[in-house]
Amino acid sequence: MSFFRNFRFRCRPSITSEPACACSEASDKSGSTEQGGETVASGEERLTTVGKALYQSGEGRVFLFGLFLSVIFIALLVYYLTINIKEAQTLLLAFVAHTLGGRAAGIGICIAFGFSKWITVVYNMFLEVLIVCYCYSLFVFTFKNYLNCRWLTIAAKNAEKQALKHKDAVAKYGWLGIFIFVMVPLPITGPAAGSIIAYFLKFSIKRNFTAVFGGTLVSIIIWTCFFDYLDHHIATFKYVVIFVLLIVFVYYFKSIKKWFTQEIED
Repeated sequence: MSFFRNFRFRCRPSITSEPACACSEASDKSGSTEQGGETVASGEERLTTVGKALYQSGEGRVFLFGLFLSVIFIALLVYYLTINIKEAQTLLLAFVAHTLGGRAAGIGICIAFGFSKWITVVYNMFLEVLIVCYCYSLFVFTFKNYLNCRWLTIAAKNAEKQALKHKDAVAKYGWLGIFIFVMVPLPITGPAAGSIIAYFLKFSIKRNFTAVFGGTLVSIIIWTCFFDYLDHHIATFKYVVIFVLLIVFVYYFKSIKKWFTQEIED
C-alpha cells in the first residue's frame, strides 16, 4: 500500500479538514473558492486539467501508446499459451531478458530457442518500442513534476545525469548522433538513454523516435545475424546463452535496483 501512496500526481489537491464556511455553498456550485483574492480551482477541475495536459502532450500520447502495446503483448502471450506453451514461455523469457539485460539478451533467447531471424527482429523491435514508451514518458512526467514517486524521482535524476554526460558529444551530429548513439552495442547506449538525450536536445517526438528506433532497428538486425551465425556454428549455443544470461541477470539486477534507490554521483 505504501507504493500506491507514494505514486501519485503532484498536482493532486490536498484534502483538509477545515470546517465549512459560509461560502461553501457558492463554491460547490461554481466549482471554486476564493482564497486571498485568488480563485482556486476545485479538485475535479485540477485533475481534469492535469488529465488534459497529459493526454494532449507528446509524452502523454507516448504513454498511451505504451499502454496499447502492453495490451497487444498480453494478448499475444495469452494466444500462444493456448496453442503453444513452449513459444509462450520463450516470448516471456525474451521479454524479461530484454528488460533486464538489453536487446542482445532478448535476441539471444529468441535465436537460441528456435525463432526465425525475421520473427526475432520484429518481436525484439516491438519490445524496444514498448520499453522506450514507458521509460521516456515516465521520465518526462517525473522531470516535469507531474508524478511524485520517490524511486521514479531518483531514477529520473540518474537518467538526467547520464544523459547530460553524453549530450554535448551527441549534439554535434544532431539526428545522426542519436541514431549512432543508439545503434552502438554498449550498455549505456540503449534507446531509452537515446530518447532522453534527444529530449534534452529539444527534439520533437517524431524526430526523437525516428532517430532512436532507426538506430535500434539496425542494431537488432546486426545482433540477430550475429547470434544466428553462432547458432549455426556452435552446437552448445543455447546453453552458452543461458549461462551468460544468468550472469547478466545477477549483474543488472543489482545495477537496476541501485538505479532506483540511490542517486549516482556527478
